Amino acid sequence: MTSKISWLRHNSLLCAFFSLGIVAYESIPTIAQIPVIRNTAGAGANGLPNRQSNEVRLTASQAVLEIIKTGDRSAAEPGDTVIYRLTIRNTGQGPARNLSITDRLPLGLRFISKSLTGSIGNTSVSLTANAGNNRAVTISLNPTTELPAKGTLNVAYAVEVTPDAVRGTGRNLAQAQAGTLTSNQASHVLRIRPGILSDCGTIIGRVFVDKNFDGEQQPNEPGVPNAVIYMDDGNRIVTDANGLFSLANVISGYRSATLDLTSLPGYGLAPNNYFIERNSQSRMVKLAPSSLVRVNFGVTPAFTGGKR
Repeated sequence: MTSKISWLRHNSLLCAFFSLGIVAYESIPTIAQIPVIRNTAGAGANGLPNRQSNEVRLTASQAVLEIIKTGDRSAAEPGDTVIYRLTIRNTGQGPARNLSITDRLPLGLRFISKSLTGSIGNTSVSLTANAGNNRAVTISLNPTTELPAKGTLNVAYAVEVTPDAVRGTGRNLAQAQAGTLTSNQASHVLRIRPGILSDCGTIIGRVFVDKNFDGEQQPNEPGVPNAVIYMDDGNRIVTDANGLFSLANVISGYRSATLDLTSLPGYGLAPNNYFIERNSQSRMVKLAPSSLVRVNFGVTPAFTGGKR
């Protein structure tokens, strides 16, 4: 009571009311993560209105979260296992409670739940993980465990790279949260190589002089070098000395190839007497995952002015 009286003596008006009545005050909250604590005091007496003192504002200690994400490799291919590590630091003055991490994995990376480990300093801690359908993995610290001020939580887990990863960007984002506090977003980029387990395919073919107009190269039908073929994705292919060409790591599905006749002066497209759909300089094929298809173009010498 002595400390309250000495505090009120700084206000002459309140001292006068204190001699007539009773002082009322509010208790200070004890939750450490409230940023501002307000404390007010008032006094009154019979027949006199209650007067409130100036408000006292105190700033409470608060946790501040920072997160860093790293991987044990910069590139991987289907079938590989990648180890991710998360470092969550509490740089504030108060503990962080109910800490969780949301990590959205890239397309084609499968979370291995049994690989999850965590520690604060040199002490192992219990972690739980929930992998959602949208590839977001939520990692939670045991609710009874706090991340102390200036403390660091280390998290490690493994993912398996599946063939679908070649269709993704390899980039993911992780963010930590404790109550209403959120950290920065940490990003990691994994370069995905196709590898032998890729679902891409290969296109091969040839450009040749089709003398009998059947669309197939016979022993006496030579290949045409330096012919240019354009793919629907913009790839440009040039035939070798024997008129052969190939393109690997082509995404599966319906693909089209077009022969550039301007690259073959003196030649025109040879008619096909058996397949009408091949009487075009553009061909469409269906490329199944990890398969190979062939695209041939028959040409014939072009004649002008009735002369060979």
